[in-house]
Amino acid sequence: MSDKKSFVLRIDNETYKALEKWAADEFRSVNGQIEWILSQKLKEAGRIKDPASNAAKTANKKNI
Repeated sequence: MSDKKSFVLRIDNETYKALEKWAADEFRSVNGQIEWILSQKLKEAGRIKDPASNAAKTANKKNI
């Protein structure tokens, strides 16, 4: 398991309530939802590698 960095995040009440509802809809904690959102956006921006896409590329190479 990777190390996780703790930090304070200040957001307005309306944003928190929207995150809380979204997280509940997807059976996640608010913290988990924020981590998921950040991870998705970082992958989309090419800032971090997507392990799932790397696994798919490796599997495709083996099938060729």
